[in-house]
Amino acid sequence: MTRQILVTSALPYANGHIHLGHLVEYIQTDIFVRFQRLRGHKVAYMCADDTHGTAIMIRAEKEGRQPEQLIAEMSDAHQRDFAAFDISFDHYGSTNSEANRNVAHSIWAKLKERGLVAQRAVPRLFDEQKEMFLADRFVKGMCPKCRAPDQYGDACEACGATYPATELIDPRSIFTDSKPVLKDSQQSFVTLAPLQQTLTAWTQDSGALQEEVANYLKGHFLDKPLQDWDVSRPAPYFGFEIPDQPGNYWYVWFDAPIGYIASTVEWCAKAGGDADDWWRNEDAEVVHFLGKDITYFHTLFWPAMLHAAGYCLPKRVHIHGFLKVNGEKMSKSRGTFVNASRYLDFLEPGWLRYYYASKLGPKIDDLDFQSEEFVGKVNSDLVGRVVNLASRSAKFVQDVGLSETYPEDSGLFRRGAEAGEAIAAAYEACDFREAMRRVMTLADDANEFVERAAPWKLRKDPDKAAELQDCCTVVLNLFHQIMIYLTPVLPELSAKAGALLGSDMDQWSASQEPLSGREVRKFTHMMARVEAAKVEEMFTPEAPEPTSPTIDKEPLADEITIDDFLRVDLRVAEVLEASHVDGADKLLQLTLGLGGDVRRNVFAGIKSVYEPAQLVGKMVLYVANLKPRKMKFGVSEGMVAAAGTDGEIYLMSPDIGAKPGQRLH
Repeated sequence: MTRQILVTSALPYANGHIHLGHLVEYIQTDIFVRFQRLRGHKVAYMCADDTHGTAIMIRAEKEGRQPEQLIAEMSDAHQRDFAAFDISFDHYGSTNSEANRNVAHSIWAKLKERGLVAQRAVPRLFDEQKEMFLADRFVKGMCPKCRAPDQYGDACEACGATYPATELIDPRSIFTDSKPVLKDSQQSFVTLAPLQQTLTAWTQDSGALQEEVANYLKGHFLDKPLQDWDVSRPAPYFGFEIPDQPGNYWYVWFDAPIGYIASTVEWCAKAGGDADDWWRNEDAEVVHFLGKDITYFHTLFWPAMLHAAGYCLPKRVHIHGFLKVNGEKMSKSRGTFVNASRYLDFLEPGWLRYYYASKLGPKIDDLDFQSEEFVGKVNSDLVGRVVNLASRSAKFVQDVGLSETYPEDSGLFRRGAEAGEAIAAAYEACDFREAMRRVMTLADDANEFVERAAPWKLRKDPDKAAELQDCCTVVLNLFHQIMIYLTPVLPELSAKAGALLGSDMDQWSASQEPLSGREVRKFTHMMARVEAAKVEEMFTPEAPEPTSPTIDKEPLADEITIDDFLRVDLRVAEVLEASHVDGADKLLQLTLGLGGDVRRNVFAGIKSVYEPAQLVGKMVLYVANLKPRKMKFGVSEGMVAAAGTDGEIYLMSPDIGAKPGQRLH
């Protein structure tokens, strides 16, 4: 029976590039999706960038641009990286979309309608130096459960416990390293206790979760009344403003998973169809893939939101462990924190897809990238056992093709066909390691046949041409069968195998019937061997950029006294307007606000690196008592502070919280 399956990966955060750890998830999800398509099921793979939160806001501010510019750039980079590793989304969206805003509004309305939203003042950590409430990820301290140091304010990476940031021992702001104070904030909560029975039944009895996940939830959360979930954050915050609470925004974890539904809405709008047919249809299967660090959100909060809003609960949530490199946590200093783009500078994407598949089981075990093992597996399994089958036989029959009828092979093909269901069951269970083991067993059997038949010897005897053709027909059919089973893992190699044998490679059932009487095209190179030196080079820490020669080009000025410095009136100013200056190659015209009705006009030589739209709303440092300068374009009343040499220009900005008109001391 044809199944209807909507599959998601956790949404990558738009504050950083895709790295090898991320790819554990996206590659395994893509393998599952490609397998289901190969089996003939109706599958949609949804993903999007997770774009909201204080981290995005602060980074954009530091870089002198709008958050929308940052997330657009990161979305392009993410999608390039995913495409390079053959990850096949049906739609890739953004949580900062109107579709996501609309779905979030509708879910919020349903929660309120059911009486599941509460409001109350609660103490939250506040950085007095930065003058802002601290998001969970912007405070670190000692875990209140296991006392591990340097843990974030929402969850401990050492013991897996979750907790309010206010429970951290010796909390410190990651911005100022100061100790935050408790300050009341008016917050909105989703009340989970009324849904506890539903969540207990789903987590414990539905079969949607791995056993260890179900047991973890039962022992850590469901054994006591569920606490309310804090879903709002006060301004400043980059996200969706809560419609009935001006100045407050949904916490990123409220609207991030809603992005799964919103991406489906956008996809259906383009491809035709109705998102409700995927999300409100009991016959459809929603399958989530995610890392163990976000188990809590996807197995309690998210199903609570879905149920309250009338959506179906996921049929399956598959959780995986973290990636280690050579037995240790990924580390930038050791060179083992490798971005996807850096990997591609040295190694082939198919190699990583196969290596991950060969190590991924159905449980939540961490995956360890072992350099020597990586080289050995790829070279032995893929080049030596699989591609070798085609390279040792195809060239002998490229002029005559496959035999008209499939020859006697002592039951090899039949046994391979019978193995198909066990391999399929392993894929279905996300036990890709077992699937690869079974496929490589078939490859070993095929290689033993090649060694016994020795086609390179048969070709020397003209009287054995028919025997040679039959021998190569068997070998190429076994190769074709193996490549069908490997198609979810190695789509590029599968396409090459299909081109060699004139096969579409798009149906699992193609592994059950041998090919005969057809052309064999000229064999071309299919896969190179891994060079161990390349792997080592990839993991070699990149040399730090050379020290800037700026100090040599612009030596320190002569000493001045504090009185000299105080003569310069440096003020915080807000760029109210910015525009190009007709006839000026380097200048932009800025209208600066210093608080109240005080305005100043400044011409700044920053046109080469800033667009006017980037500057409006930006806080800058302004030299307020510089004598006005008359220019042919008008009068410039002071200057804005900037740094840089050799054509580089960086406007100086005050820290978040500074107000227009404040003087620098």
